[in-house]
This record gives sequence, C-alpha cells and structure tokens, in this order.
Amino acid sequence: MEITKETLIGEMLESDMGIAYVLMQCGMHCVGCPSIGESLEEACAVHGLDADAVLAAIQEYQASVQ
Repeated sequence: MEITKETLIGEMLESDMGIAYVLMQCGMHCVGCPSIGESLEEACAVHGLDADAVLAAIQEYQASVQ
C-alpha cells in the first residue's frame, strides 16, 4: 500500500499492523484512539509531530519488510 499524508491511520493499520510500532516510536502513542479516522497529516498535527518525518519513517519501515 502506498501511504501518503492523506492516508487514514485506520487504513494504514488495516494494511499492516507493524505500522503501529512505527507510529508509537514517532510519538503517536494512542494508535487505537479515534485517530484511526484521521489522515496521517491530521494525526501528526494533533500530536505536534512533523508529518513528513513520520511519513519517511513509515516508508523506511515498508521498504525494510518488502
């Protein structure tokens, strides 16, 4: 699955639960909260995180498991 800043958190987790670990490592500790209906960019804004940096971490993870 190609993930962008517009991808919903729930869609990411549905495609690969390993992404939950990446999100938690980036500082998004409430992966199971209502954030699943938010885009990556929206969830990062709520948590004060850099969406580009989180997206890069997710992409790095995806590359490592392919």
